[in-house]
This record gives sequence, C-alpha cells and structure tokens, in this order.
Amino acid sequence: MKNVAAVILGGGRGTRLQPLTTHRSKPAVPLAGKYRLIDIPISNCINSGINRCYVLTQFLSVSLHSHIRGTYRFDAFSGGLVEILAAQQTLSCDDDTSWYQGTADAVRKNLRYFSDHRTEYVLILSGDQLYRMDFEAMLKTHQESGAAITIAAKPVHRHEAKGLGIMKVDESGRITGFVEKPTTNEQLDEVAMDPAWIDTLGVTANGRECMASMGIYLFSADVLVDALNSTSHSDFGKELLPQAIAKQHVQLHPFDGYWEDIGTIRSFYEANLALCKPDAPFQLGGSADPIYSRPRFLPPTRADGAEIKSSLIADGCTIHPGAKIENSIIGLRCQIGSNVTIRDSIVMGADYFESPAQVAHNAATGGTWLGIGEGAVIEQAIVDKNCRIGAGAHVSFPSDVDVDLDLGCCVRDGVLVIPKETVIPPGWVPKKA
Repeated sequence: MKNVAAVILGGGRGTRLQPLTTHRSKPAVPLAGKYRLIDIPISNCINSGINRCYVLTQFLSVSLHSHIRGTYRFDAFSGGLVEILAAQQTLSCDDDTSWYQGTADAVRKNLRYFSDHRTEYVLILSGDQLYRMDFEAMLKTHQESGAAITIAAKPVHRHEAKGLGIMKVDESGRITGFVEKPTTNEQLDEVAMDPAWIDTLGVTANGRECMASMGIYLFSADVLVDALNSTSHSDFGKELLPQAIAKQHVQLHPFDGYWEDIGTIRSFYEANLALCKPDAPFQLGGSADPIYSRPRFLPPTRADGAEIKSSLIADGCTIHPGAKIENSIIGLRCQIGSNVTIRDSIVMGADYFESPAQVAHNAATGGTWLGIGEGAVIEQAIVDKNCRIGAGAHVSFPSDVDVDLDLGCCVRDGVLVIPKETVIPPGWVPKKA
C-alpha cells in the first residue's frame, strides 16, 4: 500500500448540517463524544496500510487543521504524513476560480502535491462518512480486474436508491451504466440488478436490487491525471465518472458493512445515538481496526449517584448526584449538575475546563457555569460545545418542521440544536423567534 495516496475531500459549506457547521467544516464536527468525522477515513487508511493522506479543505478549516496537526504524527522513517491542502490563489488562478468548484476540481488543483513517482494509485474519500473498510481488498479488486477506476458500492433497496448514485453492472463486475439519484421507476429499472447475482459477489442481497456508490473511488494515478487534465469537469459523481464509464474499464468493489453518509442533522443525530446501543451497528472498539483521535490526557470521568443507561460518556466529565442520562452521548469535559435529566440527546461537552475561581465567581454572581446547571432537562437535542445551560432550563421542543427559536437555537430535521457557545438562562423554555 506504499504506492497508494489517499485524498480526503473536506467538503463544501455543509449547509444541511448547520448550525453545527457555522463555525467548523463538516469533517471537524465531533462524533461519539471524543472523535471528529475526519478521524474515520484517516483511521481506515492507517488500518489498511496507507500512510500518505492529503486532506483538501476550503471552508472554516481552522479547527480541522488544529485537530489534524495535534493527532496524526508519523515517525521520521515511515514516510507517513497527513497533509492539509487548503484552497489557495496561484499565478494561473488568482480570482474566484481559485476556490474549489467541486470534488474533481479540488483534486485537479492539487495534483502536483501527490502525483509523484511513488504514487501508482490514488484513493478518493469523503470526510463525512461513518464506516470501517479494508482498502487493501479494494486495491486487490482493482488490480485483478485490470480496471482503470474502481468504485466501492453497497446493495440498497429501491426506496433507498433515490438519494444515491446507482450503477448498472455486468456479470464480470464491470460498471456499464450510472444514474445519479434516480427518481422514477423507469430509471430504477435501467440499473436494477438481480439479487441472486448480487449474492455471487460475496454479499447477501436480501432482496436489494440496486448497487449504490459509496463515494469511494480508486484510480490508477495516470488515469486520474489524464481525466482531470483533459476535461473541465468539476464533480466526480455527476460528471467525470459517468463519462469514464462509457470510455474506460470501471470496476465495482462490493461492500456490505455499515456505512452512513452524515450529511444532515437527522443523519448525524441518528448515527450518533445508534452508537449507544449494546449491539451498535458500528463498533467504536476493537483491537484490529481502532478509530484514532487526538490524545488529550484528560482525567477519567467521575460519576456520583447518577443513573446512566445506554449512553457513551467521554473523558474528563463530572456527573453530580441525581443526574439521569439515557440513550445519550456526553462529550469531553462535560460538567453535569445534580438532578439533571438528559434523554435521547448529544451533548458535545467543552474545549476547556473553567478554573475554580471562575466557577466560584459564577456561583457568587448568579452566572451560568460551563456545562449543565442543576435540574435542567435536555431531550431530543444536540447541544454543541462550550454551551452554558442554566439551572432548571428545559431544552426540548418537539416539532416535525424546521423552526427558528430564541437565543439563536433552532429545530432542524426534528432535532433541537443549541449552537456552540450559547448561554441558556436559568429556567429557560424555548420560544419561537
């Protein structure tokens, strides 16, 4: 795998994840209390033997850069690196077009940094997906089939196909057709596969007829360079790959493990809370393929007289007597007061501890501490980092439609979201803005 370079796309503005992406890029959004989304593709690369990763960033990338610098450091002899490639002006491109115009354009503008004599294959990955995958097996599929491009795909049912790119495949596994987000039965009929044939790939179809692209592409390096230099296509999925399928050997690599594209507040919320289950579809633990993240050297979490069920609690937290936490994720350094109730929620914690003097000052002046005050209730909500939830506040607002609330809070996809560094006064009950 030394001749494989991984290119991880940092994503665009992340509007569907706002307000979580108001101050950070999508790959920098916290995951499962102690990780960030970018840790998933990088960990998959490291576990697959790929130690050269290039992260392409553009929007709100400071926190992402900080996390990567503080996490991924290789020794001087391995040749490994995780390099950040931010959008930049150049002599040939010094106007608005210096910004990435799409996924393919982002890779095109950075080809010179990773297409050298060491690189025979380039693996294109997304920075906002949750999965565990062996890329060495994908390289084997690519080499044995003699493909120019290989696309990872998983079987899905027809009702799931409308939001994905669906591929038509021949008996050898070569991709012969592609439909982006099919909306009609006629379009689905064009790309639907026989479930019995899908079974022959080593995955169990269970009635699934469609092979959906996972947004994971493996190129022979010379093919990628030629494709990007000979076209002006800005996007892989919508433009470059459909054209390549008609002209070159594009192979399918089957995958049937857990995979979730975390592109919306609802998908983020559900994917996180699914991790709380004893039989979680994606296991964070495991000695064979660990998920790596930043070592923070925090103390263990301390819980005194609290009731905790089906939840994940990160390091550095203090949970006071009488607190009840159920089906929730509690992030780093979270301070939870007595008799607090947290249910079906994600509390991201804090970036720092308040000093004893600050805590004493807040208590003396009636201020709100960094954390969750005594008797507060949080239900079906996402509380971003560094929030101050006053005593007795009721952080809950059931709604099936998007609603803007006071204090900059909002409901998105049926989930109440408290933006980063929001101060919620004691006794607060959310109201429409």
